[in-house]
Amino acid sequence: MSNQSKNNKGFNISKTTYILTLIFALLIGATGAYIGGNYFSNPANESDETLNELDSESDEYAQYLLDDSDELSSVNKMLAILQSSYYEELDSEVLIEGALEGMAKATGDPYTEYLNEQETTSFEEDVSGSFQGIGAEVMKDGEYVRIISPITNSPAEEAGLQPNDFIVEVDGESVADLTINEAVELIRGPEGSDVELLIQRGDNQFTLSVTRATIPVETVFHEIDEENPTVGYVNIVNFNMPTYEETLEAIQDLEEQGVSKIIFDVRGNPGGLLTTAIEISNIFVPNGEPITMTQSREDDEPVVLEASEEYGDYKYEGEAILLVDEGSASASEILAGAMRSVGIPIYGTTTFGKGTVQSVVDLGDLDELKFTSGKWLTAEGDWINEKGIEPDVVVERPEYAQLFVVSPSDTFKTGQASSEVSNLKSVLQALGYNVSDSNVFDDSTQEAIRSFQEDHDLNVDGTITNDTARALTDALRTKIDENDTQYQEAVKAIK
Repeated sequence: MSNQSKNNKGFNISKTTYILTLIFALLIGATGAYIGGNYFSNPANESDETLNELDSESDEYAQYLLDDSDELSSVNKMLAILQSSYYEELDSEVLIEGALEGMAKATGDPYTEYLNEQETTSFEEDVSGSFQGIGAEVMKDGEYVRIISPITNSPAEEAGLQPNDFIVEVDGESVADLTINEAVELIRGPEGSDVELLIQRGDNQFTLSVTRATIPVETVFHEIDEENPTVGYVNIVNFNMPTYEETLEAIQDLEEQGVSKIIFDVRGNPGGLLTTAIEISNIFVPNGEPITMTQSREDDEPVVLEASEEYGDYKYEGEAILLVDEGSASASEILAGAMRSVGIPIYGTTTFGKGTVQSVVDLGDLDELKFTSGKWLTAEGDWINEKGIEPDVVVERPEYAQLFVVSPSDTFKTGQASSEVSNLKSVLQALGYNVSDSNVFDDSTQEAIRSFQEDHDLNVDGTITNDTARALTDALRTKIDENDTQYQEAVKAIK
């Protein structure tokens, strides 16, 4: 694998294993990871077998099957009544699919979902190849779709979507009554087409147009720090099937170039396969020591998964630091827990907090059920669900890293006061242009825009055109990349 700049990784991204349906696809996927083969579901995208499928008619489930004289009698009766007596003819397949979706939804678990044939096919395609979408891990959160994390260099990231943004509408359609799969189907689409998203960020709402693209799968990027040739950087985007081998290639390539200290980065990594998380954790944990623990309803005590040659014979012996943030979920958190257990420091902000395990069951006719089948604990036995893992050293990003992009669809007029104007002025101020402190589009705002346009060889008219909006976004992103405080603190500590 060739080295790629931390700030310019190209358009290659990985795919999470959750949502695979989700995640890729729109990618917009869901939170995170399907734990294992289950998967680590997730943002994004949840157990020990890769893409595990269980036979729904096996002895494991036989004791729970119902006949017509039991609880299913009312379901069968309702179906018969609707088919025979409803005032219009109904499609029985649609009714049955609605019942299956409703049963999954009734669990109250956002990671339990019924996948119809189309969704199952999308899921499998997402696991095996590239996808067309916007590139973000998502989950359903109340009436909204919550962004777990935009994928690195994806259209979602380029457009300025951030972890914990909420999608309220897609092309004018509310997501309130949609399942996560239905929302994903709205967001995904052909390369080059646009999707308009109504985003809720804090107390503000704004509309964002995102151009979909084909997102190739690549899970690991690495480089040598420009000022410190013995310090390497390995960015693990998510935990997919090839990620372990890609991680080994990255580490070994860096070591061959004289690197003895590596900063590993799982910020924004929504998770992936449990087996991959264990394999990568095994790189750092001595054989015989715990990596993680899993527990299902049949287990009286958690099952301890220990490091061993079964997961690989390579062990990293150099110094290391792990970077995490609120977009680090599921498999990323397993790795964080394992690395912390052997004394590797963690820098950044508290992780997402995804501590459950999902399995996938074949229901027949290409339908599948993805459901939460257990939970996982850190190497030290902590269940971090909805709590996350706190870093050893808390390092926040600059305030301007939380700004949203300037959209050319926003119409700015003199005297206008709005959250969009306030954001525009904050962007200009972050880029070094003087503006007043109010949220009003005033003379200082227009003059700052003119100065920015002059500095960037744009048409100087003091208005936000497509070119100006794009240039402002690019300039802000460059400033954020060049002032990665979390990475900078890690470099200071490790060197």
